[in-house]
Amino acid sequence: MSASFLSPPHAAIVPQAPAAVETRPASNRLGALADTWLPRLVLSPTIIASLVFVYGFIGLTAWLSLTESRMMPNFEFAGLVQYERLFEIDRWWVAAANLGLFGGLFIALCLAIGLGMAILLDQRIRHEGALRAIYLYPMALSFIVTGAAWKWILNPGLGLEKLMHDWGFTGFTFDWLVNSDMAIYTVVIAGVWQSSGFVMALFLAGLRSVDDSIIKAAMVDGASLPTIYRRIVIPSLRPVFFSVLLVLSHIAIKSFDLVMALTAGGPGTSSDVPAIFMYQFSFTRGQLGLGAASAMMMLATVLAVLVPLMYLETKGARHGR
Repeated sequence: MSASFLSPPHAAIVPQAPAAVETRPASNRLGALADTWLPRLVLSPTIIASLVFVYGFIGLTAWLSLTESRMMPNFEFAGLVQYERLFEIDRWWVAAANLGLFGGLFIALCLAIGLGMAILLDQRIRHEGALRAIYLYPMALSFIVTGAAWKWILNPGLGLEKLMHDWGFTGFTFDWLVNSDMAIYTVVIAGVWQSSGFVMALFLAGLRSVDDSIIKAAMVDGASLPTIYRRIVIPSLRPVFFSVLLVLSHIAIKSFDLVMALTAGGPGTSSDVPAIFMYQFSFTRGQLGLGAASAMMMLATVLAVLVPLMYLETKGARHGR
């Protein structure tokens, strides 16, 4: 009897241990599957949208540039006819020259002013926070607002020139906005005013990340502050220079809203840029294939800037610089 009373509890207890052991691997497998597939499920809509609306439309634009598309798309292959037409248009070369002039001055001035302001603020001067906020404020504005504001400032009839005349300086002239030889430089002024604060912020963050012990050791060795910045601090900002050049080049190449708000490409076509050329030929003149060809040339310009910069950066990273 005692054996019969003891056997059922032992029979009930013995099978429970393996069951508990078997449930743990199952839960671990479910957790591993969730860790593996949940991020993919969350990111998949963004990835699909990027593939379709970015790379898909880049591919479509590239194909349209090889067709005879005009008002409506024509998907019949026509070779490089649109590119030949594009290179025969004088306005395209004017726009390309303006882009080179604007891009070169815009990047150089933003780098010089931004780095200079960052070095100044790195000296822990008084009211640093206020100066940083004031100088960063233009980045809060859109290029449309910047272009409209500078159009009023540089207008000879109501801006800076009129103000100087009202103050008695009747010989003062500043008519760059209506001067076909100088109009592109007004775009440079407005662009530098807006973007140099952003460059300053990037450089200031890089300067603040430099180890103070290195600077103090150099000062103990007798190095002057300009020498320390020239020989030690600025060379250590190579990744920041890479990021700044990449962002500024992208802004310069795709400049459309700033030019449209400030000069609309005028007087005439003196301040025209490839982005305006592409827009007008694609959407206002019914030359969709020609506009697509100009867009692909803009993409080629971006790649011509991006690929060497990325190569230099990765080469420097491999060599530990």
